[in-house]
Amino acid sequence: MNNQRPISSDDEHRVLQFRPRTPASPTVQRGSGTVQPLRAAPERLDLSRYEQPRIEPDNYRQRMLANIAALAFTIALTAIGIWLAVNIADLRRTQDCVLMGRRDCAKITTPHI
Repeated sequence: MNNQRPISSDDEHRVLQFRPRTPASPTVQRGSGTVQPLRAAPERLDLSRYEQPRIEPDNYRQRMLANIAALAFTIALTAIGIWLAVNIADLRRTQDCVLMGRRDCAKITTPHI
């Protein structure tokens, strides 16, 4: 392996000088013993000033039906995922059994008379 570095000249390198930022507010010297008053707190700290008047009121019945449908869909997806995981684990156990050379791997159910 060849370890060669590129030849560089001094013209390629520059040192940039950064000016310190000037603070927007007047500086307060620490230890001077003076206490500045806090800024006036806003009248309310909620989001009511961003609310817009609604043209029509909320339809709570439709919202509840949508929530119930979403919950049912989530439960169905969870149940399908659990069923799929159990079946994959069972198939894996059966495949491991067959690959070990055993002959009694399949579960045979007999009908009860």
